[in-house]
Amino acid sequence: MPAEAAETDAPWVTIVWNDPVNLMSYVTYVFQSYFGYSRAEAEQLMSDVHGKGRAVVSTGSLEEMERDVEAMHGFGLWATFSHDT
Repeated sequence: MPAEAAETDAPWVTIVWNDPVNLMSYVTYVFQSYFGYSRAEAEQLMSDVHGKGRAVVSTGSLEEMERDVEAMHGFGLWATFSHDT
């Protein structure tokens, strides 16, 4: 498969970035309420956001990731989407 085709076929991801505003408990709540993660999963993702500066919170089509990023912005979180590499 050509590299261009592989890149096109790559799934999209939503990335939530660390910010100085939101409490860790709130970020955990958002991940649980919006994505349906268990408390343990949501806490691990929040820990990645806090400690590593970012976490991939969802994977799917471009349209799904656009929706998820918009939702994260609605919750006041800094989020972007990109091709998973």
